[in-house]
Amino acid sequence: MNRHIAGRHFELTEPIKNYIDSAIESLEKYNLEIISVHCIISGDTKNGKKGFSVEFVVNLKDKNTVVITQRDKDVYAAIDVAIDRLKKSLRRFSDKIKDHNNISLKEIESEIEEGQEQLDYIDETDDDIVPMDLELHKPLDFDEAKTLLKEDPKRHFIVFNDNEGRMRVMYKRADGKFGLY
Repeated sequence: MNRHIAGRHFELTEPIKNYIDSAIESLEKYNLEIISVHCIISGDTKNGKKGFSVEFVVNLKDKNTVVITQRDKDVYAAIDVAIDRLKKSLRRFSDKIKDHNNISLKEIESEIEEGQEQLDYIDETDDDIVPMDLELHKPLDFDEAKTLLKEDPKRHFIVFNDNEGRMRVMYKRADGKFGLY
């Protein structure tokens, strides 16, 4: 990780540089590949009041950049608040990457093996379920579905498209009438 600490209109002392270095080292706990960190401390006077501005620019892997700017009367207070904001931003980014469902190859292989075991179990135990080939024909309308159910005593239900294009199910009821879902 490259580090660059600069002062504009402000003389950097060794304690301030060491304070910023230790703060930058604490950013490594987020396990992000940090390429470089630039810290710029500016001293300026506005309306007769002296203040300090701290800016952190963090370049991450994959062209991601985090920029935090903080202004305060005290240099150390500005650095502390900027580091806290930077840590919060990096934590969010780290959580976003972790929550993105990264699955290892071993987990995928174990899921495939479990699925195959379940299929083998179903094939061995379920003789009641018989796979059926679907007949390829044009979609039925309401009247055609009704006549097919009346003519074929073996059929109990039929799926068809209604006039609006929705899938519907017509079935024979015990009293001889037809039900419609």
